Amino acid sequence: MTANAQTSQPGAVTTVYDVKGMTCGHCESAVNSEISEIAGVSSVQAVAATGKVTVVSAAPLDEEAVRAAIDEAGYELAGTTA
Repeated sequence: MTANAQTSQPGAVTTVYDVKGMTCGHCESAVNSEISEIAGVSSVQAVAATGKVTVVSAAPLDEEAVRAAIDEAGYELAGTTA
């Protein structure tokens, strides 16, 4: 899978991930917390209603690192939004 990466600020990369299993604010918080720990991540916004997680980082992230963070939070990375 390839990430849908867009630059929104010089040097910043925005990627939107699809995550299965989020149903509430606690879910959003858990995903935000785990992904925030990945080196280079400057912001994370998980939205349970859509299953979308928007991540802004200094450079493209390793998908396996993102998958591991989402797994640690108790959810499943379903892919990226095109």
